[in-house]
Amino acid sequence: QLRLVESGGGLVQPGGSLRLSCAASGFTLRNYNMGWFRQAPGKEREGVSCIGSSGSRTNYRDSVKGRFTISRDNAKNTVYLQMNSLEPEDTAVYFCAASSTYCSNSPDYWGQGTQVTVSS
Repeated sequence: QLRLVESGGGLVQPGGSLRLSCAASGFTLRNYNMGWFRQAPGKEREGVSCIGSSGSRTNYRDSVKGRFTISRDNAKNTVYLQMNSLEPEDTAVYFCAASSTYCSNSPDYWGQGTQVTVSS
């Protein structure tokens, strides 16, 4: 069974850090481009960052540039999102997704999401 499972979310104070992980099972992650998306209450889902299948290409939405870093370990079938200097506006459910197309807004596979809450 093909699955993406996110972990690492939680409650953190403004200025804090979290590292999200996305583990794949049932398929080989290195064959896919990967992305992180988020959806805040009452808002549409938006792309946060994406990474090519080899890890050589990355992209970030403007609001997280310089604060978030996407990476992948194909040997571990896992993708990461390091989030630093977190702001209340980063509060959302974060989803990872796999796609045959780089930085696609319509990925082929989705995880179930992990909640990130930034609050004092």
